[in-house]
Amino acid sequence: MVKLEITIDVIIHATEDIVKFFRSFNEMFELEEGIFSSSEITGHFENPITVLRAKITKKPANQFLEKFVGLLSEHQKNEIIDQIEERTENSSLHIRFDKQKFVQGQITFMEKEAIKLKIHTPVYNKKDTIKVFSKFFR
Repeated sequence: MVKLEITIDVIIHATEDIVKFFRSFNEMFELEEGIFSSSEITGHFENPITVLRAKITKKPANQFLEKFVGLLSEHQKNEIIDQIEERTENSSLHIRFDKQKFVQGQITFMEKEAIKLKIHTPVYNKKDTIKVFSKFFR
C-alpha cells in the first residue's frame, strides 16, 4: 500500500443540488457525506456558495484511487500519464473533472466549473515524479 493523501474540493452554487453530489460520491466511491467539511461563502453577485472538502488518507485513499482509476477509460489514463509533469506540483498530482457529468455518474476531465482532486504521495526525487504517478494509472 502506497502512502497517499487525497483531497477533494467542490464548489457548489445555489443553483446546484448538493444532495446529488453526496449521492454520486457515495455511489461511485463509497464516500459518506460525513467525511466532507462544508463552508458557506458569498459569491461575486451576493449568491450563496457551498464549498465541500474531503481529505482521505491511508487505506481509504488507496481504495478511492483504485475506484477512480477503474472509472477512467484507457484514453483518459493515458492522457493523465502524458500530462503528469504539467499536473504535478510538490509531490501532488492535480486532476479536475466536470461537476455536471459527475452527478450523472461519469468522469470527464474539465478545467472550469470542476471538482478538484489532489493526489499527494511523497516523491523524494523530482525526476521520479512521472514514474511514481504513472504506476497509479497503469
